[in-house]
Amino acid sequence: MTMADYPGWAGTLTAILLGLPQLIRLARTRNVEGLSLPAWQAFLAVGIGWTAHGITIGQAPQIVASALSLASTIPILYLLSRHLHRNFLLTLLPGLVLAAIMIGIDQIFGSGAYGAVALIPAVIANAGQSVALIRAPHVGGVSVLFLILAVLNQVLWLAWSILVADLGTIIAAGTTGTIALFNLIWYTARQLGVPPIWPTTASPERELSRPG
Repeated sequence: MTMADYPGWAGTLTAILLGLPQLIRLARTRNVEGLSLPAWQAFLAVGIGWTAHGITIGQAPQIVASALSLASTIPILYLLSRHLHRNFLLTLLPGLVLAAIMIGIDQIFGSGAYGAVALIPAVIANAGQSVALIRAPHVGGVSVLFLILAVLNQVLWLAWSILVADLGTIIAAGTTGTIALFNLIWYTARQLGVPPIWPTTASPERELSRPG
C-alpha cells in the first residue's frame, strides 16, 4: 500500500458509514425535525458524481466509497418523499440532473474544472443542512453521529487528495469540510439551548406519515 492508500481507504470506510446513523435514526424515530430535503437530493448528486470521477481517475477508494454511500442516501430520500407526500422518482430527479452535469464537465474539462463544479452540489448539501439547523424550531431528527462522520470524512479525503495530487478533490473536500464542521458546531449549540435564527413560521410535522 502507498501512503495515500491509508487515508483513502479510511475515507472509504467513513463514507460508507456516513449516512447510516441518519438513516437508522430516521427509520427508528420517524422524526424529520432539522432535516433538509434539498441537502439529501444534493448528496445523491455527490454520490453519483464522485463515483464517476473515481472511475475516471482510476482510484478504487473513491469509487467504492461514493457508490456505497448511495445505499443510505436513496432510502433517506425515499422516507423524506413519503413524509412530504411527493413522488419518489421526482424527488430523485434534481440529484440525477446535477450528477449528469458533474460527470459531463469532468469528462470534457478535466479534474480541476470538475472540482470547482462539484462544489455546487456539495455546498448545497452541506449548506442546505446548515440552513435547516439554523432555522428549524427543533433539530431532534438530526443524527449527531452523522455530523461527526461528515467532518471526519472530509478531513480524510482532503489528506488523500493532497497525497495523490487530485486538485478536484482538494477543492471540494476543503470547502465542504469547513461547512460540515460548522454544522457540527451549530448543532451542538442548538442542543445546548441556542434558539433558531429566522425560524420557519409553520410548525414542522415531527413524524413521518405512517401507512394507514
